[in-house]
Amino acid sequence: MKVAVTGASGHVGGNLVRALLKAGHQVKGLVHEDHRAIEGLDIEVVSGDILDGQALDKLFADVEVVYHLAALITLLPEHKRLARINVEGPKQVVEACLRQKVKRLVHTASIEALLHRGASRPITEEEMPAPEQVETAYGQSKARGENVIREGIARGLDAVIVNPTAVIGPHDYKISHFGQVFIDLAQRKLPTLVHGGFDLVDARDVVDGMMAAAEKGRCGERYLLAGEFMTLKEIAETVEEVTGAKPPRITIRPGLIYPISFLMPPFYRLTGRRPRFTPMSIFMISGNFQVDHSKAARELGFAPRPAREGIRDAITWFQQNNKLDAN
Repeated sequence: MKVAVTGASGHVGGNLVRALLKAGHQVKGLVHEDHRAIEGLDIEVVSGDILDGQALDKLFADVEVVYHLAALITLLPEHKRLARINVEGPKQVVEACLRQKVKRLVHTASIEALLHRGASRPITEEEMPAPEQVETAYGQSKARGENVIREGIARGLDAVIVNPTAVIGPHDYKISHFGQVFIDLAQRKLPTLVHGGFDLVDARDVVDGMMAAAEKGRCGERYLLAGEFMTLKEIAETVEEVTGAKPPRITIRPGLIYPISFLMPPFYRLTGRRPRFTPMSIFMISGNFQVDHSKAARELGFAPRPAREGIRDAITWFQQNNKLDAN
């Protein structure tokens, strides 16, 4: 089967391309700039922007399934950039899929599209907050992107939506947010931990869920691709098991640092340093959001590995690829 992947050189994209090739598919991938995750792989690369309709037509021509992964992920409230890529991008994908008569679209949303202060525990697919209710700017943009896909479905597009939690694991060339946490812990760059945690899922398991969604998912349905909830303390202890790096001795309550976090986005913009400590990151960690992936397990056969295995494999990959000196 011939398939297309937007965001082919991203963390999930690089793992997805490898799995698709291993399964015997012909793969076309849209790449904007960074090719590292797919270098040496036998795929047809289409260079272009997710907003370039002509590039998408070329990418989607003669393919049966499209996996839409291209997105902007940020901990800063960059509303204009987020809307451009995470909302307008899906619009362009929907239009190109309809023009090229693609048989199925698998749209990658995010668990953040469902995170708001009144969210149920655990979170399920039934959670449907309006975008303005979603807590983070990134989550709001992904919620609006989901709505775009649903509008396309109403026009006859066959599409399913998957919502991964925090993705970890190998082939993390651009270094994901939690990948950076693992590196910071391994290099003893975190002075303290924060009480709280998040659900971690391995990129390889997300890929399995996406491919199953392409084959077995029901049109218009959403599937939560969650892994396992871990506290930051448990994450730090797992990093210690792999690297020997002792975890920070101090763990503080989110309420003590949440007000201070509002001062950090201007600092990151001025210095150009990668955002780590922002209101968005504190909200997500302190929310202790539990996620129920039983629907994906039941309908797609989704069976994620333990989060500790994903952390160990991520760190091993960072070590093998000289990433532990990343900033």
